[in-house]
Amino acid sequence: MDSEDGRRVLDPAQDGAALKALTHPLRLTLLGLLRQHGPATASELAVRTEESSASTSYHLRVLAKYGFVAEADHRDGRERRWKSVHDVTSWSNEAMHRSPGGSVILSVLHRRQIEHLQQSLDRHEADLESGRLGQEWQEPSGVSDLMPRLTPESLAELWEVFRAKTDELTARDAGDPRAEQVVLFTAGLPLAPEQETGRETAADQDAPTAGDAP
Repeated sequence: MDSEDGRRVLDPAQDGAALKALTHPLRLTLLGLLRQHGPATASELAVRTEESSASTSYHLRVLAKYGFVAEADHRDGRERRWKSVHDVTSWSNEAMHRSPGGSVILSVLHRRQIEHLQQSLDRHEADLESGRLGQEWQEPSGVSDLMPRLTPESLAELWEVFRAKTDELTARDAGDPRAEQVVLFTAGLPLAPEQETGRETAADQDAPTAGDAP
């Protein structure tokens, strides 16, 4: 299902094959590159990914089969160019867990996103070190690992507020020449309480309490 904001919402009951197609790491990489850099040929993407043109061409055709990419305007008649059809792909986690094999697919997709985070962090640090990014980006850049206590309703509300604010700021900065591509990773992963073992370990005995001062 397509929405007006460039988001494609996949239904695991109807789009199971499309979701499974996304679990291939190279396909996710190709789709990400098209979204980040715009239309490209299989040969251009092969150079970026250090894969063969035959491989990128095959995986682009698979992405096209399931409606993730489509042919773009050609600069010449020698090789087709591809573009991403949507800006964002999303799904219902609840529906994914209900569908056969959905939990496995969801786990694979989450781990692909973690790999993307590591790659983005490496590139970010290299861009700052080389001067490709200016000093003004040092302070606002970063990774956070906050651990608030929230209800399911509050976590859902937090996601909505984050999406709305991101859309607002993206629209505001659309014409600003200082704007750069920013990779935003968000995670809301509730953790169940750890089970009590009934015995105190040496680490527990030595651990400082909240009231201890350095």
